[in-house]
Amino acid sequence: MTMPRELIVEADGGSRGNPGPAGYGAVVLDPATGATLAERAEFIGVATNNVAEYKGLVAGLRAALDLFPDAAVHVRMDSKLVVEQMSGRWKIKHPDMKPLAAEAGRIFPPGRVRYEWIPRERNKHADRLANEAMDAGRRGEQWSPAASSAVFDRPAADLTADLAAARKSAGDATAGAARARAALSGATAATTAGRPSAAPADDGLFTPDEALAAQARASLAAAATVDRTTATGDFEAEAAHPETPAATPAAEASGARGWAGPDMGAPATFVLLRHGETALTPEKRFSGSGGADPELSPAGLRQAEAAAAALAARGTIQEIVSSPLTRCLQTAQAVATRLGLEVRVDNGLRETDFGAWEGLTFAEVRERYPDDLDAWLASAKAEPTGGGESFATVARRVAAARDRLTAAYAGRTVLLVTHVTPVKTLIRLALGAPPESLFRMELSAASFSAVAYYADGNASVRLLNDTSHLR
Repeated sequence: MTMPRELIVEADGGSRGNPGPAGYGAVVLDPATGATLAERAEFIGVATNNVAEYKGLVAGLRAALDLFPDAAVHVRMDSKLVVEQMSGRWKIKHPDMKPLAAEAGRIFPPGRVRYEWIPRERNKHADRLANEAMDAGRRGEQWSPAASSAVFDRPAADLTADLAAARKSAGDATAGAARARAALSGATAATTAGRPSAAPADDGLFTPDEALAAQARASLAAAATVDRTTATGDFEAEAAHPETPAATPAAEASGARGWAGPDMGAPATFVLLRHGETALTPEKRFSGSGGADPELSPAGLRQAEAAAAALAARGTIQEIVSSPLTRCLQTAQAVATRLGLEVRVDNGLRETDFGAWEGLTFAEVRERYPDDLDAWLASAKAEPTGGGESFATVARRVAAARDRLTAAYAGRTVLLVTHVTPVKTLIRLALGAPPESLFRMELSAASFSAVAYYADGNASVRLLNDTSHLR
């Protein structure tokens, strides 16, 4: 297939409040015919206009990359700020803009993207997509391509002028682009019928990455995936443990390991937020679900607010689910207040019940209950003194919560506010890593991790122990 020398990307974003409920839209156009090759739009929660505009740019560039990785891209936006900053003429000073600009700059090699400012009236396609995304968000939904009417807002005179200009440089790319569109239209009709909309672009951390064109080329793609296995729990004080329970029957039934054809459906993406500090956290005391249920300390409250601010700036969270314990509910509520979302509770996300060890340090448990501690460290089936939960029990509970939540939130990005045990269990499960890997993971208070779960049972770890928002 002859690749076109250039694709056109038009992008826009908006915020009803600045900051307020925000969304973006992006469209990839064939420069030879003006035909729409891809549309992207998403409601991103509470964000500023500039964050939404940059996210629209990132989504448009990623859509273009998925269509034709070797193409040159002509970006047209009505945001003077984004165009001048990405062209290198204006400095990027705002901390929220820097990572988004850097992400946009990495999608295509330097020199393959050029930027042009256009008046808003010539950017109506992307503008309408952004507004459709915000309208969907107001209804508690996500934008769907089936409901898009943005293409009809494009004035015929503008389209004609754009086509005439494009034809001067398109050359013999027209025939190749036409064949590409024919292939895409046939393949995507088969793969997208009756499915929810694809998530627009991966921001490198939390958002699911799926593109319409990637669906069309599914028969040519392969993805590295790992099967589901179960994992041990661990505890807030993070003592080492040498053994893990065997894989659950459901995990063993998940099928082949290693390279497999990808599930192109939008995954359920879980952003895993460990709660902020309590008074017990810096002292590394056992703090599970069978103790005093401590509140966040002043430091923990500040950490929760920092996490909330970071998630509001990214604008990708669509649902919030929390452990029932107070420290998690407080952390979750800080985020919910920023994003205008409700907090749902799932008991499967609670921390291990450490029995008589609750509130003690590892050294104190060693002194008071040496035999019980040795047994607990030697076997995942051993319970803490006083009838707490074994690691095997916790692993089964967390795996069940995972399956329940992935089924409930397919295609959505969900914040799970939970504890050390559930986070490490989910990460290890997704990686299919050996038992000892649990104790080679650092997991700080108020840290972010992320895992995407696909409908075929495969998982992809996107992030582990991100604390950049706390610095």
